Amino acid sequence: MEIYDMTRGDRAVIAARLTEKMGVTAPTVWNTVHRMQRDGLVDIDAAKGITLSTSGLEAAESIKRRHLLTERLLVDILGLDWADAHEEAHLIEHTITPRVEARIMAVLGNPTTCPHGNPFPGVDPATRPKTRPLATGEAGESYAIDGINEPAEEDHDLMTFYQRNGFVPGAEVKIVDVASYNSTITVDIGGRTVTLGMPAAENLRIVVEAPAIARA
Repeated sequence: MEIYDMTRGDRAVIAARLTEKMGVTAPTVWNTVHRMQRDGLVDIDAAKGITLSTSGLEAAESIKRRHLLTERLLVDILGLDWADAHEEAHLIEHTITPRVEARIMAVLGNPTTCPHGNPFPGVDPATRPKTRPLATGEAGESYAIDGINEPAEEDHDLMTFYQRNGFVPGAEVKIVDVASYNSTITVDIGGRTVTLGMPAAENLRIVVEAPAIARA
């Protein structure tokens, strides 16, 4: 899934990044990647760039879809805390059969994003808004939050901070101050003033343009 998530985040996939992401040694990563290559799941180019094959992409999208759907089930139906859904979904996603997946989709009304605003695999990009990081916003401007960058979901403390302060998809924020000298940004959200460090603001997407289909 790490390869898929990097590709989904428009990051080139190389062994060094996988080593950093997975917290294991470089030989372990390469052994795993070569095994996946033998199984026809990935391709490795002359520059040692790693890409998912057609079958590898299909398998990864299936797992990702079940993960995002499980997050929806946990939050929307079971009432689990928004910040906890990502961790819990990892424990459940592999038990979801295609039949159960279809039933959950129907019960939830065929959602297109997870609770954190990230789209399901296969969602038409034209239905998604154009976004940029909150960290790039300008003082005095107001924006709607589109979602949380997927890598940030691995940081439970950060997700708890977002939830506690209302930084969830659809929330409106007004930028009060951008302090580049100490790498913070202060916003008004829900009538409260909250200051974030730039790394936290980088992982919050704000809407800058409506979806192309909505504008048509």
